Amino acid sequence: MQTSPPIPRRARWAWIATGLLVVVLSAATLAPSVPSIGPASSDKVEHFIGFALLAGPLSFAYPRHIWSVIVAAVIFGAAIEVVQPYVGRGREAADLVADALGALAGGIAARAWARRRACIR
Repeated sequence: MQTSPPIPRRARWAWIATGLLVVVLSAATLAPSVPSIGPASSDKVEHFIGFALLAGPLSFAYPRHIWSVIVAAVIFGAAIEVVQPYVGRGREAADLVADALGALAGGIAARAWARRRACIR
């Protein structure tokens, strides 16, 4: 019986971080909305940051697969937008755009960081 090789440490942590981020983003975007206390602000920056963080770990661990990571993050964002009306939230195309731009930025930044680290070592 053949066993697969162990997952490298960097990849293991990337998968764990991504899983935790999926849980956090799901909870934050699928919880019923509550009225904000402070001044009115756009949540697009939060979507951008959240999806940049989501795409980061796997893009860092697997820099050659950056486009797969970004596409998966955007599909996750689209699924959230489809489900939101069923949990008392609104569906917004602008949220998906912010998700996609964040995933792209986070993926590119993480890939650049991974490549830079590979050259430094």
